Formats: sequence, C-alpha cells, structure tokens
Amino acid sequence: MNKLRYSIIFGVLRPEISERISLGLIIIDGKEVNIRYSVKKLHALRGLFSKAEYEFVEKVLRTMSREKTIRTVEDISYLSRYSNNLLSLSQLQVIDLAPTKASKDWLFRNYVYAGSSA
Repeated sequence: MNKLRYSIIFGVLRPEISERISLGLIIIDGKEVNIRYSVKKLHALRGLFSKAEYEFVEKVLRTMSREKTIRTVEDISYLSRYSNNLLSLSQLQVIDLAPTKASKDWLFRNYVYAGSSA
C-alpha cells in the first residue's frame, strides 16, 4: 500500500522566535504532487506582513499550486532546508493512510484549515 506523504507550508511571522502559521500542504500520493493552501489564512497575513511581503507570499503560493513548480521529493527536501524567510516547508512526513481524496482532505483539515482551499 502506498502511504501518504506531506510537507506543511508555513508563513514565517517572526523567525527569531520561530513564530509561524500553517498555510498549506504539499501532498505526495505516490504518483503526483498536490499543493493546497488556505485562502482565508493567506488573507489573514495581510495584517501581519507588509504589502510587498504579502504579495510575494501570495504569488509564490499561487504559482506553486497552479504551475506545479514542486515536482519531486528532492524539491521538498531542498526547500525544507533552505526556505526560511517568509515561507518555509516542514520536512517530508509519512502517515500510514492510503492516498485517497478523503485522507488528503482529512490531512488538510487537521493541519491547515477546516474551510476551503485553493
């Protein structure tokens, strides 16, 4: 059985104290990489980031999601080590669930947001 692998996408609020907010997930189900993020949580960053910072984070998330710029486990591994400015990724995690739509939705609800995603 394939297991579900994921990485959490965080918005870094104050790196000096490791303050961050989960914005989305990168989910690998064995055959494809899916990127989902919470539009509501992203919009909450408007009051926490400068306009330029917010626009940068929004553009990166939108590009990652629509253009599938993250394609491999190695991409996630690299970004989890080196992207700690406004966005950061957790190390790739494995969970003992079959990669179904229901399990992906459960993962998003529990780690990011119970509402809608992009």
